[in-house]
This record gives sequence, C-alpha cells and structure tokens, in this order.
Amino acid sequence: MNTPTILLVEDDEDIAEIVIMYMENANYKVHWMADGAHVVAWTKTNNPALILLDIDLPSKSGIDICKEVRDFSDVPIIMTTAKIEEVDRLLGLELGADDYVCKPYSTKELVARTKANLRRLNKIIPPKQTLILDSKDFSVKLGDIVVELTAVEFALFDLLFSNPNRIFNRNHIMDRVYRDYREINDRTVDSHIRNLRKKLKKLETEHELIRSIYGAGYKYEPVPQRS
Repeated sequence: MNTPTILLVEDDEDIAEIVIMYMENANYKVHWMADGAHVVAWTKTNNPALILLDIDLPSKSGIDICKEVRDFSDVPIIMTTAKIEEVDRLLGLELGADDYVCKPYSTKELVARTKANLRRLNKIIPPKQTLILDSKDFSVKLGDIVVELTAVEFALFDLLFSNPNRIFNRNHIMDRVYRDYREINDRTVDSHIRNLRKKLKKLETEHELIRSIYGAGYKYEPVPQRS
C-alpha cells in the first residue's frame, strides 16, 4: 500500500516541524511548502492525498490557492488559520475547503481530522459502480438508485455528462439544450441547474456532480472511483 502524501503549506517553521513529526508518526509522507507561490503547480504535478493549507501565506493567500485548486481537483483541503472570525471560517468552506482548524490547534486533533477526511474520501462510492444515462425514460442510474428527470433536465445533464470537466457557459447551454425556441434567459438555466442538482443528490454519491465555476459556467465532474 502506498503511503499517502500530505501537502503542508505553512510559513511558520516551528509549527511545520511539529505537524510533520506527528504526521510522519501517523504513517503519512509530508511535503512542506512555506510559500504560496508554487503550491498550485506542485499540486497539479504531484496529486497529494490531502492539503493542510494555511490562509496567511507569503506570495499568495490560502484562500486564492484553495479556489485555484478547486478548479481542477477535489483533493481534501483542511484550512488552518489564526483568524477566528466566522466570516473567514465560512469563506474558506464556501470556496471548497473540506474542513477548517483555528490556531492554536491540537496537532493530535489535526491528525485525527486528516484521517477522518481521507476515510470520507475513500467512502465516496463503492468501486465498479458506473453512472448510466438512459435516454428512453430520461433517467440517471447509479447502482440500484434510479433518478427520473424531465426532458430538459436530461438534455442539460447529458450535455455536461458527455463532456466531463469541460466548462459550459450559460449561452452555450441555451444554444445546445433549449431547441424549441422557448423564451429563456440566464435565470432559466440556473433554475434548471438547481432542480437537476437537487434530484442528483438522490444518487447519494457524496460528490457534487455539477460544479459551478464562478464567472464561467458549469461543468460535470465524474464520480470518483475508490477501491
């Protein structure tokens, strides 16, 4: 079994040394970066199992890093910060962070949260289950769960599903999905996306199949397959 690699992004060397010691004692490999400038590039190349990400960093903030990583990866991210204001806590989570720990924190608790997030990741979906779209009855199936959609919802999901990780803006969606010349606008698309997401939650994937990309549009992210 491969040892999971944890990316630790922390500019305080004393804190980093303690976290590294505890993580290695818990049988994790740790790659430490003290500056935010190259975190995104390193993550793309090395695909860590989890990121421990401080918010206040030299060169680039943890908030910006989290947002950029979420554009291409669902790697678990635990934000760490000395700021305890609720707005900061919510902002970190809304950007796609999986957890949030305020300093000063217990290193044992940080290890426990790391283990919990990795366990949750490995339980996203049983292996060898495939998402199936059936155009005959406008349904989506995952394992034994079947979700019925309207014709428009099915056409919308089929467009995104057939182009995984490709971002479609609202104009592209309107051109490709709404072919009956009905009166439509951006709010029409957003409304159908909301309804579609609500129905897809019944598949119980614990994974957001349709992701909103701020200022760009929507994309389908395939269901992770975990062994």
